[in-house]
Amino acid sequence: MKCDLCGGKVTQELTSYTLFYEGQWIIVENVPARVCHQCGEKLFTPQTVEKLQKIIWEHHKPVKKVETPVYEFA
Repeated sequence: MKCDLCGGKVTQELTSYTLFYEGQWIIVENVPARVCHQCGEKLFTPQTVEKLQKIIWEHHKPVKKVETPVYEFA
């Protein structure tokens, strides 16, 4: 399969989904997606997007928390 954006090779794999929501970063691991090995584009099925929304909007209990350093680019 080829990427619609760049024409690179796309394969099905597990990836992480990251979102800044309500003032905090949320990471959902092991999300199935089609990932382009050339440009990094991630394509999710509508069912996967619905499950991601449910996890985030319903404030499910996380399996772990990580501390992340933040830097200013200025």
